Amino acid sequence: MSTTETASSSNFIKTIIDEDLATGKRDQVVTRFPPEPNGYLHIGHAKSICLNFGLAMEYNGKCNLRFDDTNPVKEEDEYVEAIQEDVAWLGFDWGKESLFASSYFDQLYEWAIKLIKKGKAYVDSQSAEEMRLNRGTLTEPGKNSPYRERNVEENLELFEKMKNGEFPDGSHILRAKIDMASPNMNLRDPAMYRILHARHHRTGDKWCIYPMYDFAHGQEDSIEGVTHSICTLEFEDHRPLYDWFIKELEIFAPQQIEFARLNLSYTVMSKRKLLQLVNEKYVEGWDDPRMPTVSGMRRRGYPAAAIRSFCDRIGVGRGANWIDLSVLEDCVREDLNETAFRRQAVLDPLKVTITNYDQIEILDAPNHPQQPDAGSRELPMSNDLWIDRDDFMENPPSPKKYFRLGPDREVRLRNSYIIKCDEYIKDDNGEVVELKCSADLNTLGKNPEGRKVKGIIHWVSAPHAVKVPVRVYDRLFNQENPDKAENYLSALNPESLQETFALAEPSLHKAKPGETFQFERVGYFTVDSKDSKDGAPVFNRTVTLRDTWAKVK
Repeated sequence: MSTTETASSSNFIKTIIDEDLATGKRDQVVTRFPPEPNGYLHIGHAKSICLNFGLAMEYNGKCNLRFDDTNPVKEEDEYVEAIQEDVAWLGFDWGKESLFASSYFDQLYEWAIKLIKKGKAYVDSQSAEEMRLNRGTLTEPGKNSPYRERNVEENLELFEKMKNGEFPDGSHILRAKIDMASPNMNLRDPAMYRILHARHHRTGDKWCIYPMYDFAHGQEDSIEGVTHSICTLEFEDHRPLYDWFIKELEIFAPQQIEFARLNLSYTVMSKRKLLQLVNEKYVEGWDDPRMPTVSGMRRRGYPAAAIRSFCDRIGVGRGANWIDLSVLEDCVREDLNETAFRRQAVLDPLKVTITNYDQIEILDAPNHPQQPDAGSRELPMSNDLWIDRDDFMENPPSPKKYFRLGPDREVRLRNSYIIKCDEYIKDDNGEVVELKCSADLNTLGKNPEGRKVKGIIHWVSAPHAVKVPVRVYDRLFNQENPDKAENYLSALNPESLQETFALAEPSLHKAKPGETFQFERVGYFTVDSKDSKDGAPVFNRTVTLRDTWAKVK
């Protein structure tokens, strides 16, 4: 499998890299994907993964998978393992092992001491509220801390005591000494280390002070020799601070480059909001097939290749824009149209009796109509069938444009005979409950001369059908931008999950978890990886055959 298509399109980042290599500024390309292990990856992260790993592959460089695990309160090994699984599933290799910010804690601590000795960092003993009030606003400068002019010796002593656990949480903080009047709020003496008596998922109880993300991130890049540190636009105002630390520490200088994050319609990307959906049981979990997480999309049946194709299709730029969810769904359809075997299943069954057919016949049906090499499967046929209720209409509104069954109308059964509706039966409520049809027994595998039959419908033999659970998933939100609602939870789609059953051809009884099929004329369905058992598959609707939301809009 090739994943180089994810970086094949021209973009401004490649222009920068090309110039760096041509001028000799860089002799190789090293990128990184640096997730915080405090949640599951979503489609926005997938864009960054495809960009960073794709660039490294295209330029014959390398991309590190590095976990920025600087906040032990929110981080867990569960997230580390889930992220590794997602990156590997997307088709990327990060080498022998993952990297961790926590592996660099000793070096980061030594660099903090270096900045204290240079007079570029100090221990502040203000309360959090005092620091907030003294930080200033976008239009007013901040005020220097009364502890800003502590001498080097006192700062070193206090910082060591912080490390040794001699102070409670929040009593002191190490800050960089830059400029409290800077128009860039990130340069107003930002925090470097805070006291946090919390056990770390990798270092245990060794540390009770932890570096802030803004201090640690750039130095981690430097340690790893990252040449192009690619991040989203919200970090653009952080770049001067990133560069300031690098310059003051006199260490290798990566180049930070920002691009526009992915905004996807009918979706939220905030980790906080996704966590709320999980914790408050609006969804089943992080891997709920309605979630925009990579694990949710994998469980729903989205192919990794389709996600890579989507990331390539939307491109990389600096201008913020919204991508309609239909673009991602189209990529899924395009991939599954080529790879998914065809099967027949009926979700809203209507009984059909063929009055002139009294045998059991095993028909041969191709697994994929455009791929003869994909082989075929056996499809049992009897005189007792199920068809989809939508494939019959008692009074078609426009007979010339309606190609399905109606009184005295003909259709072809997929992979079988042409049948004609001779009679329909209603129950006491006036609902059609059965069709009496006759088959043209000379039409198996061929069309009758002089007679055009445009309609083709799917079906299953009633005595051979297997009843399988089906989850019909739709968009989790019914508003294009849920964040614009007064409360994004009010935009949840109450019909995002409908649980039903399908009557399916018998071969689907043996479907394995993760297998995806096109239920002909219905949609693409994947065997659920969590709730399915041998001989008892549960099917998730991956995507419809067409964009049904285009009609809604």
